[in-house]
Amino acid sequence: MFKIESLVIMRFYTFFRSSASFRVRIALNLKGLPYEAIPVHLSRDGGRQRSAEYLAVNPEGLVPTLEIDGHALSQSLAIIEYLDERYPAIPLLPADPLERAQVRSFAQAIACDIHPLNNLRVLNYLKNELEIDEERKNAWYRHWVETGLAALERRLGREAEPGRFCFGDTPTLADCCLVPQIFNAQRFQCDLSAMPRLLAVHAACMELEAFRKAEPGAQPDAE
Repeated sequence: MFKIESLVIMRFYTFFRSSASFRVRIALNLKGLPYEAIPVHLSRDGGRQRSAEYLAVNPEGLVPTLEIDGHALSQSLAIIEYLDERYPAIPLLPADPLERAQVRSFAQAIACDIHPLNNLRVLNYLKNELEIDEERKNAWYRHWVETGLAALERRLGREAEPGRFCFGDTPTLADCCLVPQIFNAQRFQCDLSAMPRLLAVHAACMELEAFRKAEPGAQPDAE
């Protein structure tokens, strides 16, 4: 029987609307791992992720950060893979090398290609430094999200066997990344009409408590 290490206390620096934090919250919930959530507001006081106190935790000045065993881990995919290796009873990566690479590739397409173009610091730079108006800023967001998700819709049709989730009938790292990206796409009114398979996967994920509990609106720092 899988046992959580009782002496391990994880401190999780998070922001309710952060896609990267959302991913890790899903993984923690899927694995049933308790943690102490420490909100880091990305807009208040000029962005509390830039405070000296937080930079001492994570010099990148980004969320999320997971503190465990006296170490601070950053970057959501690295955190999730660490959790998957340390607590392997509920795996988020397949055992087969090819399938594992496909799941990682799908997750990285979101975390490395789609999300970085549209995260808060990029949108703020477009608005504040380049003086892009709200309409064109949102057009930028929708273009890159719709383009990226359309490619993933095609990939699922080519690479994945039919199942409830991205790759099969159990959630993986791919689903941990997809759900936050769909959440944000819907928030910014992206056109997802040509992505029925992604939307079906999203709906299947949201039937699970682990995903619902990770939603931005369910967080203690939600606004």
